[in-house]
Amino acid sequence: MARRLRFRPNVAAILRRADGRILIGERSDAPGCWQFPQGGRKRRETPEQALARELMEELALAPASYRCVEQRGPYRYRFADGYTKAGFDGQEQAYFLLDLIADDESAVNVATAQPEFRAVRWVDPREFELDWLPAFKRETYRQVLRDFFGVML
Repeated sequence: MARRLRFRPNVAAILRRADGRILIGERSDAPGCWQFPQGGRKRRETPEQALARELMEELALAPASYRCVEQRGPYRYRFADGYTKAGFDGQEQAYFLLDLIADDESAVNVATAQPEFRAVRWVDPREFELDWLPAFKRETYRQVLRDFFGVML
C-alpha cells in the first residue's frame, strides 16, 4: 500500500499597492527565484496568526500596514524529487490578498527582517513569470494568479 502524502500547513501573502502592483521577493538562498512571502503554520496557530508572524519575520510589516481583502485555498504542491521537510511531502497553502494601507511602500523593510529575501520588487500580476519559480511551484502560482487576478499564464 502506498504511503499517504503529508502536506505542511502554510500561508502565503499577496501584498498589493494602490496601483495594483504586487510584491514579490527574491529568495536569499536561491538567486533569481522570486515568490510571494510565505511560511509554515505552527501548532495551534490560526492562518491569520501565521500570516501576521510571517509578514513580520520576512518583511518587518506590521498588521496595521495592511488589510485582508480575500482568502483562498487550499492550494497544494509537492516538493521536488521526493524531498521532504520535517516529514512533509509538500505544502498546503492558504493565500491571502492584502492591500497595503501604509502611507508608502517603505513599510516593507527586508533589511530589518530575517534574511528570507535578498530583494523585493513590485510587479503587475500579468508580468509575473513562472520561470522565476522552481518547477514544482509553477502550477500553484498559475492557479493563484488566475483565481485572484484572472491572469492566464
